[in-house]
Amino acid sequence: MSTAKISLREVHKSFGSHSVLNGIDIEIAEGSVVSLIGPSGSGKSTLLRCINLLEPIDDGEIFLDGIDISAPGFDANPVRRRIGMVFQNFNLFPHMSVQDNITLSPVRTLGVNNALARTKALELLERFGLADKVNAYPDQLSGGQQQRVAIIRALAIEPDVLLLDEITSSLDPELVGEVLDVVRELKNSGMTLVLATHEMGFARDISDEVCVLDGGLIIERGTPTQVFSAPQSERAQQFLERIIRAGRL
Repeated sequence: MSTAKISLREVHKSFGSHSVLNGIDIEIAEGSVVSLIGPSGSGKSTLLRCINLLEPIDDGEIFLDGIDISAPGFDANPVRRRIGMVFQNFNLFPHMSVQDNITLSPVRTLGVNNALARTKALELLERFGLADKVNAYPDQLSGGQQQRVAIIRALAIEPDVLLLDEITSSLDPELVGEVLDVVRELKNSGMTLVLATHEMGFARDISDEVCVLDGGLIIERGTPTQVFSAPQSERAQQFLERIIRAGRL
């Protein structure tokens, strides 16, 4: 039986007087794919940033393999080595080659030998069809290629979990597919994935569980079939009806 890799209990987060997360409870099984969907401003990205400890929570608990990583004074750096994150805007260093972007963290953060890190980087680039871009610079790549490099960079530290924050939202439509193919490959490899996404068809096809967020709460959760075909809450029904009318599902 699957065990919980990540657990969140009554997680709250506010920015000033603006409450963003209002009591999030979720368990993410090891090796599962969980998609977070919902309207803009519903708390999806903030939730991912809290899991990665990029944002401190105001109340509640976050567990990784049963250890409370949200406890005051807990060292976030080892956690971030185990929970990788990919952002919507690539965040590649423009003055560094693809290879150097990928090897920077393993060498400086993990102390990996430079030659070994470069070998690993090339292996990952070959795995995802970018071996010919090893010496290219970000501005020489398409948006889809840059996002694939950003994913590879996150994988280079060999994380247990990968968080993907709207990774296709900055891409032209024709480039979305090549990035989603990478996510499919990661799912097939057994990696634990948590996605905040507006790609509803993709969320339906790839997810083990879908969570609908609204107003900083999970208002609906279940298998893709349950959530997309027979949502129970009125708010989730309204959200999905708008998605269907817009032709996005």
